[in-house]
This record gives sequence, C-alpha cells and structure tokens, in this order.
Amino acid sequence: MESELLRLSGVAKYFGEVEALRYVDLEITPGQVVGLVGGNGAGKTTLLRLMAGVIEPTSGEVMFRNSPVSGMRRRLGVVPESTGLYSRLTAWENIRYHSRMYGIDDKIAWTRVVKYAQELEITDSLSRHTKGFSRGMRQKTAIIRALAHSPDILLLDEPTAGLDVTSARTVRKLVGQIRDSGGTVIYSTHHLAEAQQVCDRIIIVHNGTIRADGTPKQLIEATNQSSLEDAYVFLTSDKARARIEDDKKEGKLSKWWRIFLTGKTPEIEEVAEDE
Repeated sequence: MESELLRLSGVAKYFGEVEALRYVDLEITPGQVVGLVGGNGAGKTTLLRLMAGVIEPTSGEVMFRNSPVSGMRRRLGVVPESTGLYSRLTAWENIRYHSRMYGIDDKIAWTRVVKYAQELEITDSLSRHTKGFSRGMRQKTAIIRALAHSPDILLLDEPTAGLDVTSARTVRKLVGQIRDSGGTVIYSTHHLAEAQQVCDRIIIVHNGTIRADGTPKQLIEATNQSSLEDAYVFLTSDKARARIEDDKKEGKLSKWWRIFLTGKTPEIEEVAEDE
C-alpha cells in the first residue's frame, strides 16, 4: 500500500459559532487526482485551506507525512480561485518571484516553467505583463507558479472557473499528465461532470460534512443509483446552507489565503491585481 501524503483526523472547523466543517477523516495517497465536489457553501474552500495549512482546525489534526501541515507548506503547490498576480510584472517575473521565495534557482525554475508553459500553450506570453491577461491566461500562469517549486501535492480551487472551453480542456489535460507522472492533485469543483472526467476519486462535501468518498462507480453502487448525478442528488438532498466563505470573518482569511499561498507579503500585497 502506498504511504499517505496527507491525513486529516477528526477535523472540525468553526468560525465563531458557525460550523464550517464537521469531523472530517481523510487520507490522500500519491498518484491520484482527488476531487472535492460540492455546491457553494459546502465547505470545499475551508477544507482546502486546512489542507494547505493556511488555517488551523478547531479540533483534530492535519498532517503531511506525519508532520503538521502548517510547517510543510513548501511541499505544497496551491492555486486559489483568485490568482492574485502582480499586474506590473510579467508572467515569468511573477513565477520567478514565487520560486525564489521557495529557494529555487532561477535556471531550475525557468526549465520547469518552459515545460509547463509549452503544455499550457502560453510560452509566447511569459514575457508579457499580466495586467492585460485574460482569465484563462491568469489561471494558467498561476498553475505554473504553483508547480515551479516541484510540490508533492497540487491543490486547485475551481481551476476552470470562468475559462473558455479550450483553456479548461488544456488545464484538465495537464492535471491528467501530472497524475500519470506520479503526482497528486486535489481538485475542488462544483461541476460533477468535470470531476467525473478528471478525478480518480471523488469526495462529496455538503453542509460541512463528507457525504461520500470513492470512485464514481463505487458512489453509484453505494447509493443504488443509475448515474453519478443521481448519486450526488441522493447524497445531498437536504437543503444547502448559505455560503460560509462569504462571512465577514472569512474576509481576512481570504486575504491571507492569497498572501500565504502566492508568496505575497502584506507590505506589497496591494500591488497585486485580483479578479
């Protein structure tokens, strides 16, 4: 059996009196694309933040290779839904800045960047300032930035949100290539069809709880339904709660989510342009 990369044990998260997640137990092993699927307010973003070590659980523990994940963020690559690129820098300068903070030599970073830029078809745009980038170009740049320090796990929060069909397909193709080369990806999305297409394993999150965890076939069989969509509806039939991530207390966390995971510091954070 492959050794686990990431483990969540009895994890619960409260924001004040609001219960965002309730006693989550998960294990992530290498070489998988693991989908976190759920609607707005399900708890996916909170779960990703916990996995990334950006926020601490109210109870339970999040461990990366038997060490607290909060001290192992250098081993993770994260692409938040909001890319937070510096508009006055070129794509390469954004990536290089991030890589230097991880102690990666420019030559090594450049070699990796060229490889992923070719796969994502943005090689010609590496020298362009990101201010005029489309949503797709910004997302691709953020993905390369997250991969440049060769992380053990790539965490993607709604990676194809707002992308055109071609760009979304290119991103999904890259995710498959990372998996095929032995990499591990946590793929958060509210699109069930996309998760079924991309992910080896699907974790359904609803109202702060894990409702199911398995392959599409396993989820269908466990619920005695005829399709994955029917299985999802069956498992999430209770009324969805309001989106917790929009709470005022989450505003500051959202800010730090971008700062910590893209290498930005508070002193220069205002320079970044955000969608």
